[in-house]
Amino acid sequence: MGTRDEILDAAAEVLRTQGYARATTKSIAQVAGYSEAALYKHFADKAAILLAVMHERMPELPGSLKELIGNPGTGTVRGNLTKLARTAIDFYIEGFPILVSLFSSRELLAAHRLRLKELNAGPHRAQEGLVRYLREEQKLGRIRRNADVQASAALLFGACFQRGFEVSYAGITPSAEENTKYAAALTKALCESLRSTPAAVQSDG
Repeated sequence: MGTRDEILDAAAEVLRTQGYARATTKSIAQVAGYSEAALYKHFADKAAILLAVMHERMPELPGSLKELIGNPGTGTVRGNLTKLARTAIDFYIEGFPILVSLFSSRELLAAHRLRLKELNAGPHRAQEGLVRYLREEQKLGRIRRNADVQASAALLFGACFQRGFEVSYAGITPSAEENTKYAAALTKALCESLRSTPAAVQSDG
């Protein structure tokens, strides 16, 4: 394992236990066993570290979206959305302890928002990606032409976010099976409004 990976492992631990607002590059470097100078050789700032942790040390939501966008017309719409929802639920459950402290300070949130804009990143990217996928499925006739894909994408991610919030607030750890059932029930309801042809939308599961 190289220096960058060790720093990311330490950052993930510090961010989960201290939250983004309280975590410092100094504390991350100390846990990793390196100097701050070594940390800055790999990351420009704390925001860059956070993004790397979210992309490389959390459930692969960006990767799942990229795969989905690149493969419209494969599998079933419901099956594809269930897989995405399952990943999103894990992502939000793990992400809440890290991100919630951002909202403790308007200044901190504003600075973080500005930095993400500079990096062309942000929470809206996930919904934009899902909308692109759903529109491609519309073109293929697997989703109703008049279906509101913007609202559908918002509903899916909103429900997954709510699941993450409820779990974090209650301090519980649901089983993988429970989260899978939640994702399946969510996408079953959502696909009723998207349905074009039963064979295209339904899932084998």
